[in-house]
Amino acid sequence: QDFLVHDLYTLAAIAEHQSNSKVLKQAIAEILSIVDNQHGQWLTGAQLLDSLQQNKHILPSGCKGVDSLLGGGLHEGTLTELVGPSASGKTQTCLRATSHVAYHSQAAVMFLDTCNSFSSKRIVEYLDVLCKSSIKAKDQKGNFERAMKVIFHYNVFDIYSMLDLLHHIESSMRTQGKNRNPRVRLLIIDSVSSVITPILGGRNFQ
Repeated sequence: QDFLVHDLYTLAAIAEHQSNSKVLKQAIAEILSIVDNQHGQWLTGAQLLDSLQQNKHILPSGCKGVDSLLGGGLHEGTLTELVGPSASGKTQTCLRATSHVAYHSQAAVMFLDTCNSFSSKRIVEYLDVLCKSSIKAKDQKGNFERAMKVIFHYNVFDIYSMLDLLHHIESSMRTQGKNRNPRVRLLIIDSVSSVITPILGGRNFQ
């Protein structure tokens, strides 16, 4: 009942002045630990503004038109959905974004492929263009290899496999910083409708 009618920090202050509040202190500590794990480090308004101004959490997709519409690029922590008819360029946009983020951010990109749309050939072509734009020719091979190493492709053909994989990725992301794995900054699913539509009984997988 105390947890429902009192502020958590007020309860913590009360518990400090009670000799028999060991259980209450333990419960408060556990709740605060859960909150910290869910929300990460708390930031001040000034820190958030500085981060926004430096575009730390915006990932250019490599498509100027798309980036312009999105206010600079793909925003971390935000769901971006591409919608359009068949052969309108949705997959090509995803492949270009995959290459661009992997090359410039050197961060992990997860590509969940539900309809055999992933093309390693196109990835190589996009990366080749990016590498050739490098001033130093000796850096081209190294940059290409680094980008290829952080692109992870998974085939998933039903909703259950996709959910299992997403849970696994989420679990792995919680340990980022504790191991040497590259940080995941972009996750692409091409396409969600291919695994959801069969369950809903529809026929249009686009």
